[in-house]
Amino acid sequence: MRGWRIKLVSLLIVYFAGFATAIYTLAPAPDNHRGNGSGGSLLDSAFKSNEFAKSFNSGMHKCIDFGKDAACRVAKALKEKIDEQQGKTDG
Repeated sequence: MRGWRIKLVSLLIVYFAGFATAIYTLAPAPDNHRGNGSGGSLLDSAFKSNEFAKSFNSGMHKCIDFGKDAACRVAKALKEKIDEQQGKTDG
């Protein structure tokens, strides 16, 4: 009874540590150039964030396509194994 509680607490710790890491990674860095009056840094950061969004979107689509492909291959392999097992029990 006690083992599943330890696993659950460990899993929650790892989950929230990953979540905190993601927030820390994606949070905007402090801008050291705000006091110098240059307006170009805001425009540059907008272009960089736009490029990041495009890159992230592309990567997510690749990941989703890979997941769909893997799921289809696994489903096909499982169907073949089930058909093979049914053939052994019927024959």
